[in-house]
Amino acid sequence: MSLILAWVPVVVVVWLFDRDPLHVRTAHWFRGLAPALAKVNPWRIEISGRDYLSHDRVYVIVSNHQSLADIPVISLLRLDAKWLAKAELFRLPVFGRLMRMAGDVPVERGDRRKAARALLDCTRYLRRGCSVMFFPEGTRSRDGKVLPFNDGPFQLAIRERVPVLPLAIEGSGNALPRNSWLFGPPQDIRLRILEPVSTKGWDASRTAELRDLVRQKIVDSLAASASGPFPSS
Repeated sequence: MSLILAWVPVVVVVWLFDRDPLHVRTAHWFRGLAPALAKVNPWRIEISGRDYLSHDRVYVIVSNHQSLADIPVISLLRLDAKWLAKAELFRLPVFGRLMRMAGDVPVERGDRRKAARALLDCTRYLRRGCSVMFFPEGTRSRDGKVLPFNDGPFQLAIRERVPVLPLAIEGSGNALPRNSWLFGPPQDIRLRILEPVSTKGWDASRTAELRDLVRQKIVDSLAASASGPFPSS
């Protein structure tokens, strides 16, 4: 937490001078905290599939979700993206304020009206050329198994005709103790960028098909990753 507190003045100063309505610079500095968090925690992180990632393209990004450690690990990709996250995170005194300053989107779980409003915010970002990031399981998996996906990100991708970029993360489940940002046990964490899935020619009637296709790609990637050794440092 002390590291996050030390980062606040930097992000605030950047935000004060950030005239971009998307607050890209503010978000860039906020997510720049990720490398520092990764270094002070006893993690070894392997990122693969970078060839699939184009920083000048707009995506609906989706990932499985194992713990709060997923946030700094995925942030290491330095994507210009806004995150859809549960509203509880935005209520945290420091971290929540930083998320708002970065332009991230809160969503109230279980409130369909507010969820629809959050998707409208995500639509506006996509139309301005900014990617959006989702955890479509809606909550963290307790045992590492991929939970069913929500339709929202896939409806959005089809409607806005942008590709879905799947991410598969493994090994982060015990990386951070609950309600903490530091000092989990040593962990080997893999983050794999998968081939984007085009939505060209898809329509809303195929939302469930797209959802299940992307989920299966992530499940298959995790199964393949689990069978291989972690590279030696």
